[in-house]
Amino acid sequence: MQVEYINPFINSITNTFDTMLGCQIERGQLALADPNQGSNDVCGVIGLSGRAVGSVIVGLSKEVAIQASAAMLMMDPSEFDGINEDVVDAIGEIANMVAGSAKAQLEEFELSISLPTVVVGSPADIRFPSGIQPISVPFTCKWGELELQVGFNPVEVPV
Repeated sequence: MQVEYINPFINSITNTFDTMLGCQIERGQLALADPNQGSNDVCGVIGLSGRAVGSVIVGLSKEVAIQASAAMLMMDPSEFDGINEDVVDAIGEIANMVAGSAKAQLEEFELSISLPTVVVGSPADIRFPSGIQPISVPFTCKWGELELQVGFNPVEVPV
């Protein structure tokens, strides 16, 4: 995966948290993702297909997931009794917004995005398709920590 393709995803998650959730996030250092280092309590996963194949994962700590869900649903975080259906639905929608906005900035790949899948539990063992080395981007915000993982490879298009 070329590093310049990660920027639309970074811009997208930053804008989503800022405009949709009223929470500024601060980016950490990009690194190759380590599949054995999963530490997120809730992960929204979106598949990518088209002229590229791969996945996007928005991983959140339990606290960030609840706070983000509360902001999105205009509720008080104390109304949530842990990771419930509302939190799962909200995290799926956040992952969808992040992937959808980035997709619009990567027109050359004619990407389609899958419906979101939300994985709850830590450490989640989510694997990217073989041959794809995802990039991990950690973020921090007033609610805690989150992580964006993106990995996709262009595919040969028959002529």
